[in-house]
Amino acid sequence: MTNPIEPYLQRTRIAYFSMEIALRPDMHTYSGGLGVLAGDTARSAADLELPMVFVSLLTRTGYVRQEIAGGRQVARPNPWRPQDWATPLDTMTAIMIEGREVWVRPWLYREICPLGHCIPVLLLDTDLEQNSPADRQITSHLYGGDEANRLKQEIVLGIGGGRLLQALGFKIRTYHLNEGHAALLTLHLLRQTRRGRDEDAAHEHGRDVAAVRERCVFTTHTPVEAGFDRFPYGLVKGLFDLGDYIDTAELKRLAGDDKLNMTKLALNLSGYVNGVSKRHAQTTAKMFPGYDVRAVTNGVHAPTWTHASFKRVYDGAMPQWAVEPEMLERADQLSDEAIWSAHQEAKRELLARVKETAKIELRPDLPIIGFARRMTEYKRAGLLFEDVEKLAEIARKRPFQAVFAGLAHPRDEGGHALIAMIHQRIRQLSNTIPMAYLANYDMKIAANLVSGVDVWLNTPLPPLEASGTSGMKAALNGVLNLSVLDGWWVEGHIEGVTGWAIGDGEDVSHRRDADDLYRKLDEVVLPLWYDDRTRWIWMMKQAISKCGSYFNSTRMMRRYASEAYLH
Repeated sequence: MTNPIEPYLQRTRIAYFSMEIALRPDMHTYSGGLGVLAGDTARSAADLELPMVFVSLLTRTGYVRQEIAGGRQVARPNPWRPQDWATPLDTMTAIMIEGREVWVRPWLYREICPLGHCIPVLLLDTDLEQNSPADRQITSHLYGGDEANRLKQEIVLGIGGGRLLQALGFKIRTYHLNEGHAALLTLHLLRQTRRGRDEDAAHEHGRDVAAVRERCVFTTHTPVEAGFDRFPYGLVKGLFDLGDYIDTAELKRLAGDDKLNMTKLALNLSGYVNGVSKRHAQTTAKMFPGYDVRAVTNGVHAPTWTHASFKRVYDGAMPQWAVEPEMLERADQLSDEAIWSAHQEAKRELLARVKETAKIELRPDLPIIGFARRMTEYKRAGLLFEDVEKLAEIARKRPFQAVFAGLAHPRDEGGHALIAMIHQRIRQLSNTIPMAYLANYDMKIAANLVSGVDVWLNTPLPPLEASGTSGMKAALNGVLNLSVLDGWWVEGHIEGVTGWAIGDGEDVSHRRDADDLYRKLDEVVLPLWYDDRTRWIWMMKQAISKCGSYFNSTRMMRRYASEAYLH
C-alpha cells in the first residue's frame, strides 16, 4: 500500500503547530480568529508551495454549536465526521500522561490550492481503542473540559505532535508555534537535543536552549493576560514526568516561578518572536521587556474571503489577483457600476441568510452595519448601545440596519451577558432600527457578513486587539471599516479614504469612544451613504486597493518565509 505521507517527506522542512485550524466550514476544528488565521496560513502556504506541514487537533465534537433561546446563548456539541474529509494514518505514538500510555494517531487532510500544490495537515486524535474511555475523550472537544484536560490537550499537541512528525519520517528544520498552546513542543525538542549530545554536553542547559531557539518561531496573538495559559506546577507534575524532559528549576527559569506560563516558555525557547500587528508587537514588548518582538501583521486568504461577485470583477480586470493579491492595487481603476453591482449581489445573499436563519426581513435599500466576532468583554459589543436614545435619534434621521453574530466561550459569563444585552436591544429598538443576530457564527456566516454589509464596525478596548482580521475580509469586498484605532486598523486606516476611525486609539475612554462613534455615524458615515454615492463607491475602491492588496496572507507568508523560516 502506498504511504500517503511519502510525497511530502523529502521537501517538508517547516512544521506549523496550532491548537485549532479552520480548514473548511464542515470541519469543526476551530473556534474563531486564531483557527481561521491558521487555515488561511495553510491556504497561502499551498498557494506559495512552501515546504510546510501543519499540526493541530481533530476535536470530533468541535467547539460550540450556538443556539439562541430567549436571547441567551445555549452551547451544544458540534460533531463532524472526520472520515468525510481526512484519512487516518497507520502510524501512532504513545505519550505518558498520569503514568499511562496515551496513544495518539494522526489523520491526514490535504490542503490543495487551485494550482495543484498540496500542503499536508495532521489532525491528532486520541479516540483509539488502545486508550481508556477517559483518554479517548482528550481530543474530543476543542478547549473543552477542565484545566487538567486543557493541559492534556496541549501535551498531545506539543509532545505528541513532535513525536509523530519524527515517527512519520519528517525532517523538520523550523517549528512555528501559533500561540502558546504548542509551547510544550519546545520540551520535546530539548529532550531530542540532549539525546544527540555526549554526556557532558547533556548538562549544559544553555547550549540545549540555544539549539532549540534556533529552530523555533513563536507568534503570540493576544495582549490579554487571561489569554495566556498558566498551569500549576503540581498539576503539570501530576500529568507528565517533567524529569524526562527538563529539570524543574530550569523549567521555572524558562516558564515562571509560580506557574507554568506557556507564553513565557515559548518566548524563552524561540529565536524569532512576533506579534500580529505593529501595535500588538509594541504592546507585547512592554508586557515582556527584554525580548526582541518583531511585527508580522496578519493577513487573510484573499480568494477564500472574496465574494463570488467580486471574484468575477477581479478575474476580468486582474486575472492573477488570487495568487498575487498585490494586483488588487489596481482596483481603484474599476468602474463604479461593477463595484456597486457586485456589492448588491453580496448584500442580497446576506439578506437571504438573515431571512432564513433569523426570520427577519431587512431592506436592500438601507445601509447595514455589521458586527461579528468572539463575544467577550474587551471587544465592547455594547459600545453601539451606550446611549440608546441617541442611537434611535440618528436612525430616525437616516435609517440604517444592523446584523450581529458571535460565540461566547461556554464559561465566559461576560460574553454571555453581551449576547443577552444585544438581543434585548434588538427587541427594544425593533420599531426604529431593524436588527438581527445570526446564531452559530462560522466560516459560512462570516463570509456572508464581511461581503454583504455596508459598514464593518469594530470597537475593541485599546490596546487589547492584537490584530483583528474580519475587517481585512470586509475590505476585500469593498466594505468600509468604522473601527477603533487598534490592531491592524492602525496600519490600514486612512480617514475618509479606506474607512473611519473611532477615537484616537490612545486616550481611551468608553464614553468618549461611544460619543465619537455616534458623531461619525450621524455626521459622516450615513450622510455619505445617502447623499454622495459616488464618493462612497470611490472609498470602496480605495479599501480594496489599499487594504485588500496588502492585508492578505500571501504577503504575510512571504514575510514569515523570508524573515523567520530562512534566518
